[in-house]
Amino acid sequence: MRNALAEHAPSQARAGDTVLEEYLGDCQAACDEEIQRLCRLDGPSRAGLHDLILDYPMRGGKALRPALSIATCLGLGGRLAAVLPTAATLELYHNAFLIHDDIEDESLLRRGRAALHVDHGIPIAVNVGDAMMSLSLQPLLDNVERVGLGPALRILRVVARMTRQTVEGQAIELGWVRSNVWRLTDADYLAMVELKTSWYSFITPLRVGAVAAGAPEDRLAPLESLGRHLGAAFQITDDLLNLRGDPEDYGKEIGGDLWEGKRTLMLLHAMGNAPPEDQRRAEHILGRPRPSPDAGGGLAALLDELIARGELSPTGRAELTGYLARPGAERPKSLDDIRWLYELMLRSGSLEHARAVAARQAELAGAVLDELSWFPPSQHRDVLRALVDFVHERTR
Repeated sequence: MRNALAEHAPSQARAGDTVLEEYLGDCQAACDEEIQRLCRLDGPSRAGLHDLILDYPMRGGKALRPALSIATCLGLGGRLAAVLPTAATLELYHNAFLIHDDIEDESLLRRGRAALHVDHGIPIAVNVGDAMMSLSLQPLLDNVERVGLGPALRILRVVARMTRQTVEGQAIELGWVRSNVWRLTDADYLAMVELKTSWYSFITPLRVGAVAAGAPEDRLAPLESLGRHLGAAFQITDDLLNLRGDPEDYGKEIGGDLWEGKRTLMLLHAMGNAPPEDQRRAEHILGRPRPSPDAGGGLAALLDELIARGELSPTGRAELTGYLARPGAERPKSLDDIRWLYELMLRSGSLEHARAVAARQAELAGAVLDELSWFPPSQHRDVLRALVDFVHERTR
């Protein structure tokens, strides 16, 4: 497996999808092995914590971040051993972010299974995410022995910047939801996505791969541009899939972004182009909380139980129910609310608008890659091209 990744032979005449699928599979296998090595723990809690740390990584995934790091490093003449621990570290960061994101977004599913906080509770899930981030520090320090002090410090600086950019982007998005802001432009959305998604999913993997291969500093700027455009195309398409994907293929809750009130490109476009009365209705819906997992049954069951225990009269139950349903009372979003928001996007042509923006970002990424004359032809460069084409194809 590692020999296959380390080859520098010219690419063979295989379909782009096959090249990408095989390469991603090899990278995922190598990264899984490295993560298990990095996650060996000592102490009385090692068994339970170790298994929980490996939960999300071993559920599978696209392995995009390791593949980008490895393809860039090997394509520029580097060694697999020089980049693999850093690639695995980025995957640990990714899964830690996912655990925390699932809690922040109140998501129920991750990769087709219950989110970690749903199965084990929020305190344990938060601790597992923290443990992943703590384990990611040692491999970055060990890079001194693998690639030398100078490149190791450069990689550390890139990862440090990634963490700052990512949490800033997440803060911007959470702030929009909390303040119920919606008068935002495409540029506002793309700036947020660059921070929240592009830096940790695309820009940083490309940059650390180049540094591990010994690339000079002036090669990093075009890789940053490539990652910025790829990340935007990928995130917009992911948002689109959240509306119409198959839960088994997508692995996340369909429509979850609308329940959470996330300011996706489609939602912002729909509200910006809607009549004033629709804008007011959408704003009111988005200001409501997401229903709790037991909504629709939990409160009714509790009231019935109180009546059975003699602690609530039927009249009191009716008054409570009426109070909670009164006009102006804050009630959770309903399925009808979500359907109405989706129909608003359809009426406004917002899905087509988002697909066009994503396609343009993918085209810009391809143009940047075509200009990298210092990146020699190889199977590794072909994987980057196949990835650009894959992201572009997802936009259609």
